Amino acid sequence: MATAAWARAGRPGLMAASSSSPPAASWGRRAGLTAGLVLLYYAFSIGITFYNKWLMKSFGFPLFMTLLHLLVIFALSGAARAVRGRCAPPARRPRAPLLPWPGYLRRVAPAALSTALDVGLSNWSFLYITVSLYTMTKSSAILFILFFSLVFKLEEPRAALVLVVLLVAGGLFLFTYRATQFEAEGFLLVLGASFLGGVRWTLTQILLQKDELGLQNPIDTMFHLQPLMFLGLFPLFAVFEGLSLSSSEKLFRCREAGVLLGLLGKLALGGVLAFGLGFSEFLLVSRTSSLALSISGILKEVCTLLLATQLLGDHLSVLNWLGFAVCLLGICLHVALKAFGAKGPKGTKPHKEPDSDLELLLLHHPEGREAESFPQH
Repeated sequence: MATAAWARAGRPGLMAASSSSPPAASWGRRAGLTAGLVLLYYAFSIGITFYNKWLMKSFGFPLFMTLLHLLVIFALSGAARAVRGRCAPPARRPRAPLLPWPGYLRRVAPAALSTALDVGLSNWSFLYITVSLYTMTKSSAILFILFFSLVFKLEEPRAALVLVVLLVAGGLFLFTYRATQFEAEGFLLVLGASFLGGVRWTLTQILLQKDELGLQNPIDTMFHLQPLMFLGLFPLFAVFEGLSLSSSEKLFRCREAGVLLGLLGKLALGGVLAFGLGFSEFLLVSRTSSLALSISGILKEVCTLLLATQLLGDHLSVLNWLGFAVCLLGICLHVALKAFGAKGPKGTKPHKEPDSDLELLLLHHPEGREAESFPQH
């Protein structure tokens, strides 16, 4: 005991170093956990993109597919809320919020409607557009997010934002200029979805910053958004797909029960992937940071384009790749601005600090990236 005490007293620097620096095994576990969460996020995010594109080749009703996805996400988020309430200790059991109808319709409906149209148009575009052009065009959503952030005063005008806009817009122009697989109808659908994505994420950010609503939990947000999303998208489905789907032998006039159940299973699997995407994003953010999610999202776009060229035969010229690189440079610049803005100078609090971390979460469009405050039990 005396020898041990002498050793501790005689080598304070060694003891301080050993206590301040984590062991290599602990660092390795954290690195392995982060890598596993990133791979899980990639599996769901890239998987749902290619899955929806594959399904649209044989099932040409994207709006109906989106409606079914919304029902699956609503059911799974409701089940997750129930499990969370039962598994948590009584003292720490969270109370799942249920908004009153007036506040629900007034505050949640705009975000839900814009989200439904964003997702619906995105899936609709798969009838016409390649995965590579879809991925590139969807990346332009950051332009509209910045625009509406300025309109709603969530972002202050800065000279660096002009450079971000020029890089992203210039990259999109180069990517689509004389593209061999360019499809105007699909491109306009995705561009419209990107515009609505800017509205969607801006309204979602405003919604989540209202603490009295209690929707900081991403599961609660998904649970409350899905019903209004379904109601908002249903009229569009009824006009463009209702009659043709009701007379189609792929669904309502299908003559074999096994074929019908198989098709419904394929459609429902897309909803499971959409829910898994939102949940994997939350896990990545809660265990690492929103910056890690944003950087992973940038690398995910590169992986998606590479897979599209290898698996689906998408043809990209040198000019297309240059445009994609310029667009990614603009997105990286915006991520860096947000990251340094969130940290701020040492010893000072950055301007609009509560917004910075949340805006990093909203840089990429998929469902479920609304918050990182899910309770840990």
